[in-house]
Amino acid sequence: MTQTDDDRLARIEGKLDTLTSDVENSNRKFDTYQQATQWVVQLAFTLIASATITVIITAVLR
Repeated sequence: MTQTDDDRLARIEGKLDTLTSDVENSNRKFDTYQQATQWVVQLAFTLIASATITVIITAVLR
């Protein structure tokens, strides 16, 4: 290989490393978003269930 080929290969390797790092970062962000969304859904379900139980208990005790 010539020096030009070596330089080009080094640039490609650098870009590949950067791309790999970017993909890993995106995967972490997606996992965080997915966990946050799941937490919000669970919170909403809990609040709806609590409100339903409260309404039922209030209606029975009257």
